[in-house]
Amino acid sequence: MSDAGAARSTADAFARRFGRQPDGVWAAPGRVNVIGEHTDYNGGFVLPVALPHTTRAAVARRDDGLLVLTSVQHPGQDAEVAVADLEPGRPGGWAGYPAGVVHALAGSVPGGLSILVDGDVPSGAGLSSSAALSCSVALAVRDLLGLDLDADALVDVARRAENDFVDAPTGILDQSASILCTAGHALFLDTRDGTREQVPLDLAAAGLALLVVDTGTTHDHAEGGYRDRRRECERAAAALGVDLLREVEDPAALEPLAGSGDDGEVLLRRARHVVTEDARVLEVVTALREDADPRAIGPVLTAGHVSLRDDFEVSVPLIDVCVDAALAAGAHGARMVGGGFGGSVVALVDTDAVDSVTAAVTERFAHASQPAPRTFVVVPSAGARRLA
Repeated sequence: MSDAGAARSTADAFARRFGRQPDGVWAAPGRVNVIGEHTDYNGGFVLPVALPHTTRAAVARRDDGLLVLTSVQHPGQDAEVAVADLEPGRPGGWAGYPAGVVHALAGSVPGGLSILVDGDVPSGAGLSSSAALSCSVALAVRDLLGLDLDADALVDVARRAENDFVDAPTGILDQSASILCTAGHALFLDTRDGTREQVPLDLAAAGLALLVVDTGTTHDHAEGGYRDRRRECERAAAALGVDLLREVEDPAALEPLAGSGDDGEVLLRRARHVVTEDARVLEVVTALREDADPRAIGPVLTAGHVSLRDDFEVSVPLIDVCVDAALAAGAHGARMVGGGFGGSVVALVDTDAVDSVTAAVTERFAHASQPAPRTFVVVPSAGARRLA
């Protein structure tokens, strides 16, 4: 759907719900990470691209002090609360993300807001649907109320909504990608100091495509293993006497972790993933800058998956099946994306092999008695923007 068509559809849904047109419609994309998983909260490097899929927020001012939230994707789960009464966890569920944004900006939200969200970023697929939601609302509130917030400040507002209000322990990768990405480029971001570069990524010109496979296995960043991995990284850094694992460049320097306690081997593996993943990001960026054949980055992507599977232990059997099937069908590289414990796989494939790789993966899912996965080709797309 075009931006204009998406804006009309979302505005019409708002009008049906609230009996008036919104003051504007804003959109923010999901993302897929070319390489660089679990490096952002360790101060490392990431290389995401924005998806063509977006979450849209139609917003209008109110004069009764209320925040009223409704979602096309969550019918019957509206939330209504006074802006002055917002507090972490109230409201919960999907509404916590936009509410968290308003809470972070509550001192600048006079009179209240009506917000309707709609979109097509797959939920729970490791493609940052929650960040797309938070970022679309953050941009909307900024523009609608004329707040003096630059792109970095918007990223921080969206991150705080997830970290502090929803209690989801994300880094800044997802929000940065949603706000900062540009069409036709991958975003090379140093999460320690915020420096960034838009790296041209025209895979089609090389006869290549990034194929995303949504396996249908969902995850929740606010619980479980993701939080555990972050704590393990913090403990590994402390044991090594550094603030962030980003400060370690040589994997050999991690060996003392093996003797750091009963779980020293676990901390070694977690830290080894982060240190080697940072190196993989730099390797991919160097290849893209030098205009080398992008096929050369395929083995680097696969190495990233092996590290996520074996050292970071965030893959699951169906994800591994998907990666193996894509590689066996001719993909140049494949790996899981996102926080792990489910979600999606990204594969670098020749353009004329998209259908055959998709068929091979679908067949492997059928043999495993799993529903057919959703697949689509990623075109590096624009970041958050106003539609109407």
